[in-house]
Amino acid sequence: MSALQHAAARWLSAHYDDLVGWRRHLHQHPELGRQEFATTQFVAAQLADAGLNPKVLPGGTGLLCDFGPDDGPRVALRADMDALPLDERTGAPYASLVPGVAHACGHDAHTAVLLGAAMALSSAPELPVGVRLIFQAAEELMPGGAIDAIAAGALTGVSRIFALHCDPHLAVGRVAVKAGPITSAADHIEVTLRSPGGHTSRPHLTSDLVYGLGTLITGVPGVLSRRIDPRHSTVMVWGAVNAGVAANAIPQIGTLAGTLRTASRETWLTLEDIVRETISSLLAPLGIEHMLQYKRGVPPVVNEEVSTRIITHAVEAIGPEVLADTLQSGGGEDFSWYLEEVPGAMARLGTWSGHGPQLDLHQPTFDLDERALGVGVRLLVNLIDNALL
Repeated sequence: MSALQHAAARWLSAHYDDLVGWRRHLHQHPELGRQEFATTQFVAAQLADAGLNPKVLPGGTGLLCDFGPDDGPRVALRADMDALPLDERTGAPYASLVPGVAHACGHDAHTAVLLGAAMALSSAPELPVGVRLIFQAAEELMPGGAIDAIAAGALTGVSRIFALHCDPHLAVGRVAVKAGPITSAADHIEVTLRSPGGHTSRPHLTSDLVYGLGTLITGVPGVLSRRIDPRHSTVMVWGAVNAGVAANAIPQIGTLAGTLRTASRETWLTLEDIVRETISSLLAPLGIEHMLQYKRGVPPVVNEEVSTRIITHAVEAIGPEVLADTLQSGGGEDFSWYLEEVPGAMARLGTWSGHGPQLDLHQPTFDLDERALGVGVRLLVNLIDNALL
C-alpha cells in the first residue's frame, strides 16, 4: 500500500462519519443550478478549516482550490454541486428540506466524495503532483456550468482532469470504466407553429396546425433515422406537445419540445442543420409558419486513452473485484466541456445496495448506498497516486 493509500485509509477510519454527515447535510439543503451559494460556502468552510485556500468563482457559486507541488503537472478533480427541481419522495430521515428541490442525481455524493478526498490528500506528507479541486455549479443547466468554470480559469495550468458519477445500476463497491465515449451529446428542441386557425370542417381554407404537429412528431425522428448512421445511436424523442382546447376548432398556435441525443461527436456537430432543414421541408406543403429554438447542449464525454488507463489502475488499487465494464450512456454530462480542452476521464461509481430495485437517476425516490462514499474517496486519492503513469 502506497503512502497516499495509507493516508486515505487513515482519514476514512477517523472521519467516515464526517463524510456521511457532509453528504446528508448537502442532501437536506439542496440548491438549484447557479443558486448554490450555501453549498459553496459550506464546502469552502470545510476546506479552509483544513488549512486549504479555496477561491469562490465569480457569481458566488462554485470554487477552486489548489494544493500540492507548484512545479510540474497539476491534476484536476471535479465534482458538481447542483440539485434538481423536483420533490423528494425517499422518506429518508435526511430527505430534502427544500420543497421542489432534491439531490436526485447524486451530486451531493460527488461533492462529499471530493471533499473527503481533499482532506485525505492534504493530510499526506507529500503529493506526486499538484492538485486542483473544482467544485462546479449548474451541471444540470444546459449547456452546463462547466463552461463558466473554464471561463474563470478552472483549467489554467491543468494537465489532466478526472471525475466520477453515481451509477445506481452498478453495485456498491464497484467502479466502471470505459475508454472513448461514455455519455452522449444532448440537445433541446422547441418548435412553435402558427396558422390562421379555423373550423375543423374546412381545413382546406386554413393551415391545419395540429396535423402539422403530428407530421413533425413522426416525421422528424423518421427522417433522422434515414439521414444519420444508425451506429451512432442518435435518438429524437418528443416530451411535450400542446395545441388547442376545442375539438372542432383548428388552433392558431401549437408547440413541440423534445431532446435529441447522439453517441457521436461528429454527428452532433451536424444535427442542428439537418433538423432545421427537415422541419422546414415537412411543413412547407402545409403552409404553416414555424419558429425553431435549437438549444445546443453538451458533447459526449470521451474518455482519453491514457487517462482511462490511470483510472483503471486507480480502481484496481482499491481491490481486485472493484473494476467493472460499462456501456455508453444516452445521458448528457457537461464534464465533456473540460475534455474539449485537456485530456481526462470519468468513471461510474456503483451506488446500488445490491437489494431491492435499482432506482434511476432523476427519480424523486433516488437514494444511494452511502458505502459508495468511501470507495469514491479512495478512487480519487488513487488517481493522484497514479497520475504520473
